[in-house]
This record gives sequence, C-alpha cells and structure tokens, in this order.
Amino acid sequence: MGDASETRRRILAAATAEFAAYGIAGARVDRIAATTPINKSQIYSYFGSKDKLFDAVFAARVDADVDTVPFDADDLPGYAVRLYDMYLEDPYLVRLLSWARLERTPTGALFAHLPNRDADVLQAISESQTRGILVDDVGAEDLWSMLIALASTWAQNAIVYTATGDDSPKDHNRRRSALRVAVGRAFCRDR
Repeated sequence: MGDASETRRRILAAATAEFAAYGIAGARVDRIAATTPINKSQIYSYFGSKDKLFDAVFAARVDADVDTVPFDADDLPGYAVRLYDMYLEDPYLVRLLSWARLERTPTGALFAHLPNRDADVLQAISESQTRGILVDDVGAEDLWSMLIALASTWAQNAIVYTATGDDSPKDHNRRRSALRVAVGRAFCRDR
C-alpha cells in the first residue's frame, strides 16, 4: 500500500509541474512519465485519462493550499495578506487555477461543479456583515470575489507586475501593507 501511495504522489508531483507549465491541452503524459520512474500505462491505470489526472492535481493543489490559509471573516485584511504569501510560496497554484479557467470553465463560477465549496466562507462573511464588522452594501459573493482578486494582485496571473520570492523584503512588505489597507478600506467598517 505504501508503494502505491508513493507512486501516486510522484505522479501528482510530476503532473503538477507539467500542467502548470503547459495547461491541460499542452501537457503530455509522455513527459510526465519521463520525469518519474513510472511508465505511461501505469499513469493511466492510476488516473484513467489526462483530464482525470488534471482533476486530481487541481483538487489536491487547491485543497492543500487553501487548507494552509485559515479564513477569518473578522480579519479580511490579514486573510488577504496570508493569501499573498501563499501565492508567493506556491507558483503552481495560480497557474493551475488560470489553466482551469481558460480551458475548463471560461465563464461563471470556477468551482461550479462543487456547489457548496464556498458555503462556509460566504456564511462567515454574511455573519460578519450582520455583526457590523464588514460592510453590508456589498453581497457576500461579490465581496468574496473582490477579496480574492485583490489578494492576487501580484500573483502569477497579474497583468501589471508578478511578484516572486526574489523581490526584496521591502517590496513584499510594501505590497502587504497596501493590500491590508485596501481590503480594510473596501470591506471593513470603521477603517
């Protein structure tokens, strides 16, 4: 059993790099197999198809990263800064999200296939609005979308500037501060 889970882990690691670099259409199972000691037929026996392999990579990466950033509706500025740091630490995540958006779900909710994915977050935002901590003139779903967009201002899909770990600490601190202020002003009462 340990060998099977280790094999699966190696396949997912190689596939993550491949899909992040080339997207779903451009990824090649041959290249994934070439970077692991696992042959192409074994990869298909584990996942069934390239699309299902992408789904496994996408779900594992999104869940792992999201779980590392605890959500606190009463501290949206702090949450946005934690997302900024997560995007810096995982350059693959935003690329995978972008490929999923471009190739799988070009419009509507990215996670429409998981209808309750954000239910807890939206409920927490609504409750925080009811308690007067967050503005209540922006719906919870819209607030959530804008918050994620603000937090990814410098992420790998950024139009103006993409931050990297090689940027100076001074630049990262300036961005964190700007993000904290912008989110606070936009969504928090008494800021």
